[in-house]
Amino acid sequence: MADNLFNEFEPVSSKQWKQQIQYELKGADYSETLVWESPEGIKVKPFYHIDETEINYSAPAKENGFSILQNIFVHDVVKSNKRALETLNRGAESIRFTIENDAVNLEALMQNLPLTNTQYFFYLPFLSIDFVTKINDFAAKHKADIAIQIDPIGQLVKDGNWFENLDKDFEKLNQIAYKATLPFLTISSGTYQNAGANMVQQLAYILAHVNEYFNRVTNLNQPITIEVSVGTNYFFEIAKLRALRLLFSTLAKEYNHTADCHIIATPTKRNKTLYDYNVNMLRTTTECMSAILGGADSIANLPYDALYHKDNEFGDRIARNQLLVLKHESYFDKVNNAADGAYYIEALTEQLAEKALLLFKDIEANGGLITQLIEGTIQRKISESAAKEQEAFDNGKEILLGTNKYPNKNDMMKHDLELYPFVKQNPRKTLISPIIEKRLAEKLEQERLSLEK
Repeated sequence: MADNLFNEFEPVSSKQWKQQIQYELKGADYSETLVWESPEGIKVKPFYHIDETEINYSAPAKENGFSILQNIFVHDVVKSNKRALETLNRGAESIRFTIENDAVNLEALMQNLPLTNTQYFFYLPFLSIDFVTKINDFAAKHKADIAIQIDPIGQLVKDGNWFENLDKDFEKLNQIAYKATLPFLTISSGTYQNAGANMVQQLAYILAHVNEYFNRVTNLNQPITIEVSVGTNYFFEIAKLRALRLLFSTLAKEYNHTADCHIIATPTKRNKTLYDYNVNMLRTTTECMSAILGGADSIANLPYDALYHKDNEFGDRIARNQLLVLKHESYFDKVNNAADGAYYIEALTEQLAEKALLLFKDIEANGGLITQLIEGTIQRKISESAAKEQEAFDNGKEILLGTNKYPNKNDMMKHDLELYPFVKQNPRKTLISPIIEKRLAEKLEQERLSLEK
């Protein structure tokens, strides 16, 4: 029936569309008027057509569905256990515990939690073979679905120092790889995005980050977790995640690594604002939509008040409900690879992947990610990208509604700050210059705060 309907219409070629557009422009230049260039150097056309779309890659297929991930920072084991139970009862589908030291009692933390059908992540900002062994043994004993998240290179990137030093960190990591049956390795790439790296840089740095582990860790057979931050450029972010899975699969094949990556996506902090903070909910909603359509496996939404409030039940509930609406009312998880065949997204995916692969090869030709971090090359490139974006924001070309456009002058925030929402200055001796995350609106917000009574 549908075929018969469409047969009644003559196909319109790409050339015919261009001719009509050129006619409507009344002499204005097509390229200058309608084609724009992204920060990644990708020229975006006004329309995409099957005549000009040739897909030269095979994107790895992904089963439909994503899990709603709840972050829980473990200060108190009993309270964290209670909070995990409550959030699972209220719609969360997986839990990530951030554990700061190896004194945590696992049995108490996991008491009464459903273990077989719920996935748990243990993010460890320290390196302990004994504690990883404890988690591994606990999972085996209880048949629990657990992934450990350890990232010594991510520690270097964000902190400026290794946990101990390069040799000892990788010696411990190799021992963990030999002993652990659980996934234990993560790529904490959110730092790159939140510091201002463009999408090609983000993808290339993730690939180089993964490649360091492939080269330095033997017996690396377990799935690797990749954490990404998702920005507000809706279609580009969908393409970024698709390109990431494609690039990872291409690199993994070179090392005969057969396990797929597990992508955890979180909305970026870079475009979030202190003033008119409710707009943050709109930003995180579209960012979560990009993450779902891009093929993220787990999504941990960012509460609208995360910049200035401590963890609180209301902020967490709103963030979780945004994902519940997308899943159970908008049915975003019902279609496999929903972006497949969209000419625009396919073109973006291919171009992002190609540009990222070229940059990755350049990084490897110049010693790899760790070498370039020590030399300061990566930091410089991210700073250059961030400066361009900051200039666009300062000039009003990059718009954050409620902040640099249509601000509410009566909005006061000074007395509502439970957290310091700006870059913290902490001068100290480090091996490398750490990559510092910074929001676009920080300078403007500090000026507004200084004028509040």
